[in-house]
Amino acid sequence: MLLSSVAVWSLSVDAISLVSVEQEIAIGKQADAQVREETPQLRDVETINYIRTIGRRLVRHASGAKYPYTFSVADDRTINAFALPGGPVWVHRGVLDAATTEAQLAGVMAHEVAHITRRHAAGQLTKATMTSWGLGLLGAVLGNDGGAAAARIAAGYLASGIFLKFGRDDEREADRVGLQMMTRAGWEARGMVELFEILRREQARDPGRVEAFFSTHPSPRDRIARLQQEVAKSRRGRRDSAEFRRMKARIAPSRRAAKPSPRRP
Repeated sequence: MLLSSVAVWSLSVDAISLVSVEQEIAIGKQADAQVREETPQLRDVETINYIRTIGRRLVRHASGAKYPYTFSVADDRTINAFALPGGPVWVHRGVLDAATTEAQLAGVMAHEVAHITRRHAAGQLTKATMTSWGLGLLGAVLGNDGGAAAARIAAGYLASGIFLKFGRDDEREADRVGLQMMTRAGWEARGMVELFEILRREQARDPGRVEAFFSTHPSPRDRIARLQQEVAKSRRGRRDSAEFRRMKARIAPSRRAAKPSPRRP
C-alpha cells in the first residue's frame, strides 16, 4: 500500500489536473473581480472595444477548451500584461503606448491567450495544491461549496502571485502557441519579437516601466533568440491598421495621467 501511494505521488504533476475547466473558470471570475477592485481601468470605450476586437480575432484561432474570454485594459503606464485562469486577459496601457504596430500588440495578447488555452494556471494550482494540501483536496473543497471556495482560492492565490508567475516551460509554450495563433489570425509573427526588443531597450532606458513585466516573465533576450527561427518560417501578415493608429492618437493626450497600479507580488 505504501509503495502504491508513493508511486501515485511521484507522478509528474504536469500529467495530473485537480482543476476542471468549470472550476478554473469559477476561480478566474473571482480573481478578475478582485483585480477590478484594485486596478484603475482605462475608460475610453473606443479603445476598449478595439482591444476586444483583437482579442476575439485571436480567440477564433485558439485551440482547447472554450473559455469565456474577456479583455480589459489597466490604466497603468508600466509595460505589462497578464492572464487569469479561465479567460480574463489584462493589458496595461503601457503596452499600448510602447507598441508601434498592431502586430506587436497582437503578439502580447496572443501570448496571454496561449497561457489560458494551455491551462497553465490550472497546472500552477495543481502543483501548489499537491505541495501544500495533498492530492485531491482542492477538488474536494471545490466540489463541496463551489463559489465560496472559488472566491477563497482566488483571493489566496492572487495574493501569492501564483496566477502571474508561470514557469519557464510555460512561458516558452505560450510564446510558441501565441506565435502560431497570431499568424493564423493574420498578423505578422515578427510583431511578437519586435515587442520583446522594445522591452529590452526600455529596460535600459527606464527600468521602472518594465519592472512588473520582468518580475513575472523571462528575459526578452532568450525569447527573441528562440523565436527568430519560427518567425523566419512564418508567412507575411498584417502589421498595422488605421484602427491601431486611431487608438494611439486617442490615448496619447492622457499619457501623463496614468500612474502605476499597486504592484502585485
